[in-house]
Amino acid sequence: MKKLFIVMLVLAMVFSVAACEQKEVEQTPAANGEESGLSANLVYWSMWNQTEPQAIALQEAIDDFMAKNPGVQVEVNWNGREIRKTLQPALDSGETIDIWDEDLERTIQTWGQYALALDGYYQQSFPTTGDSTYEESVMGVATQMAKDIAVIARGKGVELEGDGEIYAVPYQPYVFCYMYNKEHFAEVGIESTPTNWEEFMAACAKLKDAGYEPVTTDDAYVDIAFGTHLAKMKGSDWVEGLMNGENSWDDPAVLATAKAFEEMATNGYFSANIGSNKWPAGQQDVANGTVSMYLNGTWLVNEIMPVTGPEFAWGQFVYPNVDDGLGEYAATYAFQSFQINKNCENPDVAFALLAHLTTGEWDAKLAEGSYGVPVGGTTEWPVQLADAKEIFSNLEVRYPWAAGAGANPEVQPVLAENFTKLISGTITAEEFVENMK
Repeated sequence: MKKLFIVMLVLAMVFSVAACEQKEVEQTPAANGEESGLSANLVYWSMWNQTEPQAIALQEAIDDFMAKNPGVQVEVNWNGREIRKTLQPALDSGETIDIWDEDLERTIQTWGQYALALDGYYQQSFPTTGDSTYEESVMGVATQMAKDIAVIARGKGVELEGDGEIYAVPYQPYVFCYMYNKEHFAEVGIESTPTNWEEFMAACAKLKDAGYEPVTTDDAYVDIAFGTHLAKMKGSDWVEGLMNGENSWDDPAVLATAKAFEEMATNGYFSANIGSNKWPAGQQDVANGTVSMYLNGTWLVNEIMPVTGPEFAWGQFVYPNVDDGLGEYAATYAFQSFQINKNCENPDVAFALLAHLTTGEWDAKLAEGSYGVPVGGTTEWPVQLADAKEIFSNLEVRYPWAAGAGANPEVQPVLAENFTKLISGTITAEEFVENMK
């Protein structure tokens, strides 16, 4: 009996070792670079329009992922920017959406309650990261910003799942700055980009005298200039407080900001169509060479590339410091980002897809195809954004979206409406302040 027991024990140990060895083999694809064994049907709602370069590159990357993983099918809904209006109602109604993307702040602060905590995945390796973890394979500033925004979101009462730190996967860094036509500046004798408001107004005067419309914007970005100007005086936290009713519209800085834009309107420094511009009308005027400056994200180069071509003389400069301001070298900079639904039935497959899109070959191809920046940070910036790279490297203070002017979705449309009236010259600075109270 004792011998039989020993034999059975040995056999049990042999089978146990064999089972462990089999389990290890089944797990090796994630570690050794082979993509196999994944199976899921995923639904991805995208912020991109189907014809945009980002969408084209992402679709190619998704097709490549499905080819390498025949058990995976990804259905893509190319929402475009309408996703800002359509996603939350769809999530609230229980529609199956596994992955979505948008600006990093918006995904976490607006849709964070629907999102899965991703911390564990950041410590795993994937076929496109080699022996490194995902976190080691992407820009550290991207991961840190995702963590920072999660802290801010919790402070604002957003109910994030569990006690995680990461609720989105950043990609495509961008910085908001004045995108300008270097040929216009050279033609009128502007030898250096404006660093303060006096220099900015002088540049506008020279451009107008030469027959150019110095500045434009449109309904998609009209609140950016107001928020940034006021933040240069008071800080973006103060602007957020203003939008949320914690600070007063009667503060002298608000009127001073409105006065600055009233003067621009009076002097004819804004596009003649600025009061009626619907996106993308403003940027098309830049592409056509009639407007010299447009406060926008570095993605603008890509968006109007079909009109400008790669030889367009792009330049960028940070929003100039203002009178009686803080003197900060500051701007809105951030990333686009993906999120995974916390109710996703196959989150492992979903994150494997995101790793495929944001590291290695497809990270580089997305940057190349969209004249953008890879989240890995290893590929050179496009020559059209050389000035922006310098801005990004030297920024001291990061503003949130619209430097805080987008903090309250109920107040923001009122601001956009009245600021549009102000810069188109149909109301005065004092009327703007009264309308905002």
